[in-house]
Amino acid sequence: MTTAAEPTRARLAVAAAFLAQGLVFISLTTRLPTLQDRWELGEAALSGLLLMMVLLAGAGSVIAEVAAKRHTSAAVLRAGLVLVAVSAPTVAVAPSFPLFVLGLAAYGVGLGVVDAASNMQAVAVEHAYGRPILPSFHGAWTLGGLVGAGVTLAVAGTWPVSVVAVVPLLVAFGPLLPRVGDPMPTDIDVPWRPIVLVGLGMVLFYMVDTASMTWGPTYLDNTFATPERLVALATFPYLLATLIMRLAGDRLVARFGPVVLLRVGGVLAAAALAVVVSAPTWPVAVLGFTLVGFGVAVIAPLSFSAAARIAGGDDVPAHLRQARVDAVIGRFNQFNYVGALLGSVLTGLVGADNLRIGFAVPMVLVLAIVPLARAFR
Repeated sequence: MTTAAEPTRARLAVAAAFLAQGLVFISLTTRLPTLQDRWELGEAALSGLLLMMVLLAGAGSVIAEVAAKRHTSAAVLRAGLVLVAVSAPTVAVAPSFPLFVLGLAAYGVGLGVVDAASNMQAVAVEHAYGRPILPSFHGAWTLGGLVGAGVTLAVAGTWPVSVVAVVPLLVAFGPLLPRVGDPMPTDIDVPWRPIVLVGLGMVLFYMVDTASMTWGPTYLDNTFATPERLVALATFPYLLATLIMRLAGDRLVARFGPVVLLRVGGVLAAAALAVVVSAPTWPVAVLGFTLVGFGVAVIAPLSFSAAARIAGGDDVPAHLRQARVDAVIGRFNQFNYVGALLGSVLTGLVGADNLRIGFAVPMVLVLAIVPLARAFR
């Protein structure tokens, strides 16, 4: 039985988990140019390593789905946070290339586990509150990313990643929400068809999001005469715009509805990426990345919220609802990594010789959110 105070405490704990994930992820991605130079990696080689990480993140999400059925999403999230806290410093300060690759692989698994389990916890807390609050959780991720980008702007080198990695370790001991009800039996059908339509929207978000955060700093570094300490500006204003939109997301959804927000945001994101692709100078490219953040910010939280709403429909017995939603969210999280493949790997491979061409891929594909938006109605 869940007490009245548990959802409030759990909301803070889950928000802290999102913040920790964003903090570590952005701390690493904004230092990719430095790691690329350290290990003398070309765009194609770096794309291969990112492909490995994304695939292992997908595996981590599957692990979270399976483990949550037996051990609850709270226990799985704790384990994932510990893995991230150990692997991220290994990536940042590895003394040899094999250890760097090993750390990146372990971080990929931890990334997937935390992504899936934190969203399982978030939708459970949202259900306990009885109103949409997913944008605020994803806003916490963005806030963590902003701090990570700010640290990169302020402090050179990769060693600060070892410091920020302490945060997920501390968050792992927070008061997460226990499972309400029973584990899900294997014979319950899940309405995958409408969930897949919503999932395609999330693919588009993570395609744009991952391309911007993974390749944005490298784009500024390689395409323009950007000062080395300022390449993180591809990420920092993008995250700031995303945070503003997500903090306003609950009210905007209530006022305009998800369909209008998604369609307007998709058109804005495509236009903003056109600015990035055609930018004559790095400040113009930074402006483009900032506008991208305003355009795509609410797609991911609306996707998770819609998937959970479909999975936990009125036909589901109350004592099975959270278990079924946990299972669906773990599987649904795979759309994250399909988008990440398109964003990080495809953008890098297509743009191996010229990242302007690479960013043209998400610029065109993000417009697919306009017809898909009706699935969120």
